[in-house]
Amino acid sequence: MGPHARLTLRCRDAAETAAFGGLLALVVEVGDVVLLSGELGAGKTTLVSGLVAALGGGAATSPTFTLCHRYDTAPVVWHADCWRLADAAEAADLALDEALEEGVVVVEWGELVAPVLGASALRVDLAPVPGAPGERVVDCRGPAAWEARLERLRARCLERGLAIQAARAAP
Repeated sequence: MGPHARLTLRCRDAAETAAFGGLLALVVEVGDVVLLSGELGAGKTTLVSGLVAALGGGAATSPTFTLCHRYDTAPVVWHADCWRLADAAEAADLALDEALEEGVVVVEWGELVAPVLGASALRVDLAPVPGAPGERVVDCRGPAAWEARLERLRARCLERGLAIQAARAAP
């Protein structure tokens, strides 16, 4: 995957987006940060639901109004949503850096915390496919440290029948 790890796939519907989240659960570790981006309705919470369910936590819900949910999974998942936050100072009040000591931090609208938590983060962008309702492209990018894990994830996606897209040059 080169100096920056990358995996891009196409999910045909919400069920495949949740399934991808479940596969992502197989490669995350305590101390990981996953920053999710995409417009409203892109499937960010659906992806997190699949991840949390695969780790034994049941259904996940959007933390838009509570800002953060903690799921007693193995590892623990902290699911935050920064959509309503005004700036990075408000995001710092969530103390997500402390949550990394016990688990995985997944942040919807993660651009706001990227300057603080993003150096080693896996960035996952979900974008709708024009003219294909419910379909989305999921583009995962991370530093070189994610390369082996994204290769394992790629293999699991292929086993599951998810449509892997040709790699594009990482920015």
